Amino acid sequence: MIHNERAIWLRFLSGADIDELNIGTDEVIAAVENVVDAHGRGRTVFEPRTHLVPDNGGAGHFNILRGHVSTLGEHGLSGVKVVGDFVPNYLQGLPSELAMMTLFDPATGVPLAIMDATLITEVRTGAMTAVGAKHLARPDSRILGHVGARGTAFANVTMLDRLFPLEEIRVTSRRPESREAFADRLRAVTGTPVRAVATADEVYDGADILVEASRLEKPQPLLRTAAVKPGAFVVPYGTVSAVELDLLDVMDKVVVDDWRESRSGRFGALRAHVDTGRLSEQTLYAQIGEIVSGAKPGREHPDERILFWHRGLSILDVALAHLILTRAEAVEAGTMLRYR
Repeated sequence: MIHNERAIWLRFLSGADIDELNIGTDEVIAAVENVVDAHGRGRTVFEPRTHLVPDNGGAGHFNILRGHVSTLGEHGLSGVKVVGDFVPNYLQGLPSELAMMTLFDPATGVPLAIMDATLITEVRTGAMTAVGAKHLARPDSRILGHVGARGTAFANVTMLDRLFPLEEIRVTSRRPESREAFADRLRAVTGTPVRAVATADEVYDGADILVEASRLEKPQPLLRTAAVKPGAFVVPYGTVSAVELDLLDVMDKVVVDDWRESRSGRFGALRAHVDTGRLSEQTLYAQIGEIVSGAKPGREHPDERILFWHRGLSILDVALAHLILTRAEAVEAGTMLRYR
């Protein structure tokens, strides 16, 4: 070690520390929309996610996300998130997704913070769904159909409920006790009627906004092409495909968060569509950053059927981690750890 080197400290923020910061929904959506705008203007750098699949009998895998956002702080912010995706965790009383985020100064490489990123993972996905809907769904959308009850589901529904004059929220999941508990949790925070139903077909029948956030182990068509009515906004993003191959045939516009990210990895709701050429750079309408930054229009007609596929960009994690770290620094939350 070089003598007279200055000490390096970093901030550790637990899930409890982050909860006490009381980050608001509107702040989360704004942070995500701002970083999507930065992406559309070329002010971000990131690598497609990679997957680490341990030899664990199929219990789950890790996603590794790396990103940099030039518009945050004095000279940008870089970060890496590792998030596990272990569906059977509920049997042990654990969340299916557990995540950790590390933040770095891009000018020196100095580590700035380590934080529980479970909340970030949950809300950033819901916020991206909301930002997409803000620009692509009909503003008068009344019925939300949502498949999936764990992980990001709560943020998806509550954030969409905040943005639209919903008259009914329909939810379902594989296990009756899961969907009923999810419906009760939603009823506790919204005045919009919430109905738990038995099948995906019931969820999507006549819906204006159709979100597919299932946790399938093998492909199965839950969101059927026939359920997509004129004017519908569709968000399929389950890890394993739950849509039919002809879904894109009825879409007027297909939007992704990032085309390079859409082509990466083994997983994703539209993986088969990319692999078979049904979704390509030629058939894609836009990346959401192009729409948010004003380079391309979003929804132009009430009857347009629009699909938004988002994989979960690392730059969203960096943006929300920055929001959390800034708030934590202001109130001196968390624990300072000596790095060297």
